[in-house]
Order: sequence, then C-alpha cells, then structure tokens
Amino acid sequence: MEVKMNNSWKRVLQTEFDKAYFGELAEFVKQAYKEHTVYPPEKNLFEAFELTPLEQVKVVILGQDPYHGPNQAHGLCFSVNEGITLPPSLRNIFKERESDVGVPYTTNGNLIHWAKQGVFMLNATLTVEASKAGSHQKKGWEVFTDSVIQTISQEKEHVVFILWGAYAQKKASLIDSQKHLILKAVHPSPLSAHRGFFGTKPFSQTNTFLESHQQTPIAW
Repeated sequence: MEVKMNNSWKRVLQTEFDKAYFGELAEFVKQAYKEHTVYPPEKNLFEAFELTPLEQVKVVILGQDPYHGPNQAHGLCFSVNEGITLPPSLRNIFKERESDVGVPYTTNGNLIHWAKQGVFMLNATLTVEASKAGSHQKKGWEVFTDSVIQTISQEKEHVVFILWGAYAQKKASLIDSQKHLILKAVHPSPLSAHRGFFGTKPFSQTNTFLESHQQTPIAW
C-alpha cells in the first residue's frame, strides 16, 4: 500500500506509519486490492490528505465508511465522482446547504471544491470491499484515523469538527473543545435526517466561527 499524501501529513503521522499495527493494516489492504474489488480506487486512497494539507485544514467532516458501489468513492467522505447519482445522505446534505446558505441544489456530488478550501473529509475506515459495507472495519484503519483526528486537534487551532451521527459523535472525545468548535447532529441519512439534521445550519455556523477567528469562510 503506497501512502501517497501531502508531506505536511507525512511529517506528523510518521510515528503511526512506524507502528506494528500500520504495517499489518498496509499488508491487509495490499492483499485486498489484489484479491477483491475494493473502493475507493487505490490511487484515491489518501485523497483527503493529498487535497487538504494539514496547515490548510479549517473544517473536518467525519464519515464512517467509503461508498461500496461502483465509481462512487474517491477518497473524500460523503463525496462521489461527478456523473454518479447522488447517494441519499448527500442529497440531504445538499438540501440543508440550500436551506442554510442558499447554494442551489445540484446533482454533481463531487466535493473536491470543499477539500481545496480546507474542508478535510475523513472516513474512519478508508477502504471497503465492493457491496460489503463495513467489511474493512476493525482492521486498523480506526486506530490510524483516530490518531489523525487527535493530531489535528493538537496541531491546529479554531477548527470546526462536524460530527453527523452517533458513530462520528463518539470521536468528540479525541478533540479539544476549548480550542475548536464541535458541531453535532444526527446523520443525514433518510432514516434519521428529519429527527435532527435538517435545520441545524452547519454551513453558516461553520463560517460564522471561522470569520470570528479571522479565517476565510468556506464557499459551500
């Protein structure tokens, strides 16, 4: 498994790469790509780390798993490749965005333009076998991504962490709430969105916080 990411991340995460669990994880992922169809494509595995260098991180959005359907996942949580039908959760995110900050609803679900503005879109597990949701959980990815979250919390100031759903909200314990803003809401999935996702205004809340700390708001 090639760890292709911006050097700013390699510098702070080198101690993780040197640990035994990461070596075992890398071997597991390497074999998985050889033997199965795995998403995202291997070249996009660390796309979030490539597009958003550590020094540029303003916002962190946490997901759980990559999408496990063809051509969907490309290394950013919730985002899909252009031309792919929007998954239900992303449709609801776009509905809330339109209601909150007036960005018109779109059928293009590629969120690279967020990543390039400092929105770090991290899945807790970075790989998944095709059609098998959760298949690469508890293989070591969560240990690695927990360390990433802690690193951002320690190295940065005034970052907005957006935690949608119970799984993401458990990660709040890794974040220094004295330094950062933590926004919690239910998951945007159709199963839960009407029970506390719609109307939470995460996009405007994020920008208000960033501007209060002399940072450029995100063009959502």
